[in-house]
Amino acid sequence: MRSAFRHTSRIFKAESHHLSSTVPVFLCPALLRAHATSPFRPQTSRSFSQHTRASQHAATIANDADLSGAQVSKDAPDSSIGHHHLPLCCPGCGAISQVRDKKEAGYYDLDRRHVKGYLEFDPTAKKEEHHEDTLYKDVIKQIDPELLEEMGMNQISQEPPPPEENQGPQTPVCDRCHNLIHHRIGTPIYHPSIEAIHQTIAESPHRRNHIYHVVDAADFPLSLVPNLTTTLRIPKLRTQNRRARHKGWVGEGRIAEISFIITRADLLAPLKEQVDKLLPYMQNVLRDALGHANSKARLGNIYLVSAKRGWWTKKVKEDIWDRGGAGWMVGKVNVGKSNLFEVVFPKGRGADYQDVQALQKIRSAEEREAMLNRATSLDDLAKIQQQLLKEDAEIARIRNQPTPLPQEDNPLDRDQPEGEDLDPEALLPPPQPYAPYPVLPLASSLPGTTASPIRIPYGRNRGELIDLPGLARTNPELTTFVKPEHHSDLVMTHRITATRHVLKPSQSLILGGGLIRITPVTPDVIFLVHPFVPIHPHVTHTEKAMGAQTQTRDSGLDSILLPSIGPKMASAGRFKLKWDATRSLAGPLTSRFAGKMKPENLAFRVWSCDILIEGVGWVEVSAQTRRPRGWKPVGMAKKNPNHARIEKERVRAEKEKKLQDKFASGGGDAFDQAGVTGTREEKEGLEDEGEVADDMCPEIEVFSPLGKYIGVRQPMCGSVLGGPKYVSSRERKARPMRSMVSVKRQRKPRTAS
Repeated sequence: MRSAFRHTSRIFKAESHHLSSTVPVFLCPALLRAHATSPFRPQTSRSFSQHTRASQHAATIANDADLSGAQVSKDAPDSSIGHHHLPLCCPGCGAISQVRDKKEAGYYDLDRRHVKGYLEFDPTAKKEEHHEDTLYKDVIKQIDPELLEEMGMNQISQEPPPPEENQGPQTPVCDRCHNLIHHRIGTPIYHPSIEAIHQTIAESPHRRNHIYHVVDAADFPLSLVPNLTTTLRIPKLRTQNRRARHKGWVGEGRIAEISFIITRADLLAPLKEQVDKLLPYMQNVLRDALGHANSKARLGNIYLVSAKRGWWTKKVKEDIWDRGGAGWMVGKVNVGKSNLFEVVFPKGRGADYQDVQALQKIRSAEEREAMLNRATSLDDLAKIQQQLLKEDAEIARIRNQPTPLPQEDNPLDRDQPEGEDLDPEALLPPPQPYAPYPVLPLASSLPGTTASPIRIPYGRNRGELIDLPGLARTNPELTTFVKPEHHSDLVMTHRITATRHVLKPSQSLILGGGLIRITPVTPDVIFLVHPFVPIHPHVTHTEKAMGAQTQTRDSGLDSILLPSIGPKMASAGRFKLKWDATRSLAGPLTSRFAGKMKPENLAFRVWSCDILIEGVGWVEVSAQTRRPRGWKPVGMAKKNPNHARIEKERVRAEKEKKLQDKFASGGGDAFDQAGVTGTREEKEGLEDEGEVADDMCPEIEVFSPLGKYIGVRQPMCGSVLGGPKYVSSRERKARPMRSMVSVKRQRKPRTAS
């Protein structure tokens, strides 16, 4: 125990000197008595030598007179510029540093204050002493030493403070990133193809690779890359079969796995519990989007994440830390990869690999028993047990920290050969120098912010997280038809409480003054529309809506379309409301707090679907239809005991009749002649839940620029997720106050007619 006290006092003295030289101590003298741990001093990264960095810059921006001051060899330490060079790549966008073309990414203005301070930084220069510290020392000298000794400040004030290590300025970003941060001005960069992403991942120096497929929740699943597993040549997703093995091995003894991260989940519902309940729905929609090959995928690797509210980000961060190796952020543009990168990157971890004995003394079994025997009451015993549990947890945490790999086995700590330039044809740039709190990639609403892969190591050789450039969406993008000042209006930044709009026959809904038009096709049916989009919705007559969209009629609405875009409008297709959403949208009839009726016993059906707008949001469309004539509720008719057997025989007879008719007519392809016929549901004996192939389903038609940017999915019923939470009568604390509208109306004096 005495050794522990001596160790604590030694740390206390060292920290006191450190605090006295960095913080004006007279402002907070309690800092001198506070217990602190030893500060972390980052070591210099050995990823790339000075000669290699200089040669790379020389190969990139040779024959440039302005760079002569910035490129300083390590053999001239007395130069007036200093000891820093321009970073090999911009930490904000990943572009290669250059000083030639101002319009290209990665350009550094050497006259910019931040860049000049970074280049001219001198680590040997002494830090100027603050006036407050000088004043404090003068006051301490005038105080009686006996009083200082009573206060325990005599040794702190007399001993000289240790020299402070100057950490240096933060790595600057290029001028393009600087303008995006401060002025929101910038040009997008060419988007790579999925083949380029595959070739980049193939250059990974790590044996263990994990791909995080980032998908946007606003237009899910339009931002999904459906052929990602086949293009990247990684194993197929694990199926729901309990005997299915997880194949993570790829060529050359390397491991590759995939996880789906749905970002901006706070746009779906107001509460985290409501979003978590949507996970089975997201799995079903994702199975349909991945195609027939993954119709039975298990999909236990999905995360509904909100970087803004911190939903499930800690779980993703712990998974990244536990996996180690290389983590690749793959996704389309403007899906939130950079925002997610900033939240889930394990910052400040793996700073020191100290031995457990050096950090704190491990108590033996005799010492633990002695501590427990010294307890005089139950409270003392509980405190001692809690202290021992904290010590055990700290020891386990330190023991689980990774150990640094040898230099020849660690791909992140391998020096480049002297005199050899970096490969200019390599798609994967070198990693950034290790730092506990590095400069993270720039997060911007501009599509194509990231120019090239950004590799940031963490945990001292435990692994690295790589932010890849975003893949292109539909070409050309939807923003090419919108005025530049309204580009930011297409991005959903917060959850939208949709307003219900009623579409009667011969009416249409237009969004953004004509950017999107939704027109009912089925006559004599009233449609209810809930637009979850950031652009303005408006209901008008179909003829007026057509004129506003084609720009042949002055509607008086604020349109976000560019001039002469009207002739480019086309139909994106007709969509049937083929999902039965009676249970969710029937109101109090099917609510478990009110009617508690079964949907199959109601005399009507509610059909619904979600119309997706790429990169913008979704529109929930629903309609109500009556049951056919002669229908009787299932619950009112007496059920035959042999109903299941009779129904199975009927379905089998219908399938055999279809086969006989097809063979008799001689039609069909080779699969039909072999006996494999029917739709996917008929072949597998499956049918999606809620989806009914009925010709009587209501139908709508959607018009958009070039007939693109539109999709459809199973309804999420987002219109019933918001609003106040229902409280049952037994849980209400007080009787609600009576409405006084009628009483006030009766008290008003009647005017003489």
